[in-house]
Amino acid sequence: MLEEDRILKIDIENEMKSAYIDYSMSVIVSRALPDVRDGLKPVQRRVLFGMNEMGNTSDHPHKKSANCVGEVMGKYHPHGDSSIYGTVVRMAQPWALRYTLVDGHGNFGSVDGDGPAAMRYTEVRLERIGEEMLSDIDKETVDFQPNYDNSRMEPTVLPTRIPNLLVNGTSGIAVGMATNMPPHNLSESINATIALIDNPELTIPELMQYITAPDFPTGGTIYGYNGVKDAFETGRGRIVIRAKADIEPHANHENIIVHEIPYNVNKAELIKDIAELVNEKKIDGIADLNDESDYKGMRIVIRLKSDANANVVLNKLYKLTQMQSSFSVNNVAIVNGRPKTLNLKQILEAFIGHRHDVVIRRTRFELRKAEERAHILKGLIIASQNIDEVIRIIRGADSVDDARAQLSVRFELSDAQTLAIVEMRLRNLARLEQDKLHDQYAEIQQLIARLNLILNDEHECRELIKSELIAIRDKYGDVRKTDIDYTAGDFNAEDFYADDDMIITISHMGYIKRTPLSEFRAQNRGGVGSRGSDTRDEDFIEHIYPASMHNYLLFFTKKGRCYWLKVYDLPEGAKNTKGRAIQNLLNIDSDDAVNAVIRIKKLDDKEFVSSHNLIFATKRGVIKKTSLEAYSRPRANGVNAIIIREGDQLIGVELTDGKSEILLANRNGRAIRFSEEKVREMGRVSTGVRGMTLDGDEDEVVGMICMNADTLNNVMVISEKGFGKRSPLADYRVTNRGGKGVKTINVTDKTGKLVAIDTVNDDNDLVIINKSGITLRIKVSDIRVQGRATQGVRLINLEKRNDEIASVCCVDSDPEEETDADILVDEADQTPLPVDDAEEPQDEVDEVIDDEEETADDNL
Repeated sequence: MLEEDRILKIDIENEMKSAYIDYSMSVIVSRALPDVRDGLKPVQRRVLFGMNEMGNTSDHPHKKSANCVGEVMGKYHPHGDSSIYGTVVRMAQPWALRYTLVDGHGNFGSVDGDGPAAMRYTEVRLERIGEEMLSDIDKETVDFQPNYDNSRMEPTVLPTRIPNLLVNGTSGIAVGMATNMPPHNLSESINATIALIDNPELTIPELMQYITAPDFPTGGTIYGYNGVKDAFETGRGRIVIRAKADIEPHANHENIIVHEIPYNVNKAELIKDIAELVNEKKIDGIADLNDESDYKGMRIVIRLKSDANANVVLNKLYKLTQMQSSFSVNNVAIVNGRPKTLNLKQILEAFIGHRHDVVIRRTRFELRKAEERAHILKGLIIASQNIDEVIRIIRGADSVDDARAQLSVRFELSDAQTLAIVEMRLRNLARLEQDKLHDQYAEIQQLIARLNLILNDEHECRELIKSELIAIRDKYGDVRKTDIDYTAGDFNAEDFYADDDMIITISHMGYIKRTPLSEFRAQNRGGVGSRGSDTRDEDFIEHIYPASMHNYLLFFTKKGRCYWLKVYDLPEGAKNTKGRAIQNLLNIDSDDAVNAVIRIKKLDDKEFVSSHNLIFATKRGVIKKTSLEAYSRPRANGVNAIIIREGDQLIGVELTDGKSEILLANRNGRAIRFSEEKVREMGRVSTGVRGMTLDGDEDEVVGMICMNADTLNNVMVISEKGFGKRSPLADYRVTNRGGKGVKTINVTDKTGKLVAIDTVNDDNDLVIINKSGITLRIKVSDIRVQGRATQGVRLINLEKRNDEIASVCCVDSDPEEETDADILVDEADQTPLPVDDAEEPQDEVDEVIDDEEETADDNL
């Protein structure tokens, strides 16, 4: 034959396609993906089968791993020893498998990523639960196929009694596809399997009442439940896992103790990453980091600085390190020789179908063996009943075959029966042994009846499967290691900010910032104050509000618009910094400005928002009441909060519980008190009604406060030249809304006009900011309670600066703060006015603006 005749010309494109498809199918079916029935890849199945065949079981001593690897490699898996030993090691690592199938003795690595010792040093044997994977394999329960060299047979699947694919999970990368299945709790998995056997119509949500979520061998906490639902319902999902950590207080600092880390996270790498983040200043507050893990369990100690907030540091660790990681579920397994993505119910149905097939095949095998044994026993019983004749035939026969032939003809026996008779020992001729034959025959008949019932009655077969599953659950089941945080979701911005107290300042030109309350040290009244915000010459702090970092701030502008913002979204700055323009944070018109701010802890608390109201007050004395629920849905562009008439503007908003007393105060030192119930509730888009009658066009309302009638708080009033006092609420009698009110401070040239009114008690501090930027924080307890018609005392010394007060707010006192050195000045004249001048005879006037009807929501 010529050389060219032995060469076949083919298209290289077709040959590459064919070769690659063959290769990819080999990888998919015979290497990377598990079988849905036993949850094992071929190499894992061969390791377990090989160890069982060589007698390396739990009731025998450990054998060298090299012995096991050589047995599997030589007989079943003709690939490298490293891949086989790697499989053995993984099946013996308790942090890799939820239920280890191999009992390892020696160094099999660690959760720090340390590699195992060489296979010549380590020893292995099957775990008891691993033997359950091979139970009844010798009873024709599964199909066998020739091994790689046709020298022996190997199983195509193991007759497992545990839902291993669900219990231990798997991971693998094939060609064009991959699988990544999380482990689950054995008890939960079997309970779900039993429930599905009882009711095949169960839905996935109903099955999830039994299998709540994956259960990882390293513990941790599943953070959020949506990913679990997606994985169970579709076979794909993203499960977020968090480390378990506790905060331990010490004398002057706190420690974060990490006890469990997410699945597949390298502990040593985790500690290294935390140290790098600390060195790079990406995480503040960590002073030291130690790994104190031992044989008793994991313990990573993160020592914090004395001023660090442990919760904030912990949340940053979750965000920036693998203390929070995700497990991407991709339930791909081989089903009837094809890869398929499976949901929870499909995985359980495949296992139940496999167990049904195994039980039926085992029962048929046992029935055949039982019938064969009954046949033999029947022959022996016939022989024992005719023992004299049987002996005579055997003694007279020329050979064993001749004796068997004569017995067969005489008693109509089969070859198997005659063989058993001629091999029967003399001791079986005793009467006791003959009775045993009858007992054994009766037992075999009962067994045959039982086996036939299992084969013919589907209910009996299901009950048998359930009883075997229950036995496995009771023997190997345990409690969950992984907790579930159902309420959690993605990262919440609040997790990264401590809920510290802040002072929110807004300047006249619209600059806003938040400053820690601790920066405003308390001074005694009469002090000159300290330098506050560095503002432009024409700018000054106009509004000041206390709030905590997690509060919602509702901003109300002078035009009557409402905007929402979290306190932590505001720029932080020292008390002497300018801040940031509000227009850069909120969509406010250029000619509008914030005039009032309300802080709310939670807007999603339906009970709270429906039971509270917002009371609005304008410069011209108009007042309006609207339910807080109307302002509980934040919108980026804001909404209309109140309709403001021309020449008027919003000056204050208060949050009330529906039973408050409202006080309005004007520049001329008058105040009116009336019940909130006197103001009917209106919608968002309405104007309001008259709350106070002013003293001419030059007069205006400077503030509003809301107090409960039985409150112990006092009414605090402050004039523009630094004088102030507090008076009991009882000094202000209740009138109808719309009146002129009564005198609340004696306004003189010395005191200046009234600029602020607030509600205070002895546990409060006043933070005062004047137009030049000077701030003063004084204790309310230092200010005596006086009659409402007095001038008050000097709170801040403005004479040397020729300055005026711009804004005042009330904050809680800090009992641990030390006060500055006393800087006292003489008190102002406190002589009360004559009684007849202290009361306003026209305070019962009840002139009311025409009420505007509510209009429909403009959806702004």
